Amino acid sequence: MIDAARVWQLGAASEIEGRTTGSEASVIVVDMPPGPGPALHRHPYAETFIVLEGRARFTIEGRDVEASAGSVVVAPAHAAHTFINPGPGRLLQVDVHASDHFVTEWLVPEAERPRGQVAAPRERKA
Repeated sequence: MIDAARVWQLGAASEIEGRTTGSEASVIVVDMPPGPGPALHRHPYAETFIVLEGRARFTIEGRDVEASAGSVVVAPAHAAHTFINPGPGRLLQVDVHASDHFVTEWLVPEAERPRGQVAAPRERKA
C-alpha cells in the first residue's frame, strides 16, 4: 500500500517517486480536461506514456504523435517532449519514468509558456 503522504498532488496529476517505495521507476497519473499539458521538457531517462482513456497529442523532438486509449508512447532519454489533450473528453494516462526519482529540465521559461501550460511546482534535481 502506498502512503498518501508520499504522493504529490499536482493539479490534474498525482505522482510518486519510486525511491519512496523501493521501486526503480517513478509514476505520474494524469487525469486532465482538454487543454495544454506540461511545458516542453526532457529527462536523462526514457518516459513511457500509457493512454487509458481519451486522446493525447505528444510532441517528441518536434514530431507530433497522436495517441488514444490503448496507446503506448515513449519519449527516449534526453528527448524534448510535451503533450496536450485535444479533447473532446478527459485524458487519463499513466506516465512511467525510468528512474527512482524525477529529474526534469524545463526548456521553456515560465513567462513564455502558453496560458494553462504548467511545470511541476517544485523543481527536482538529482
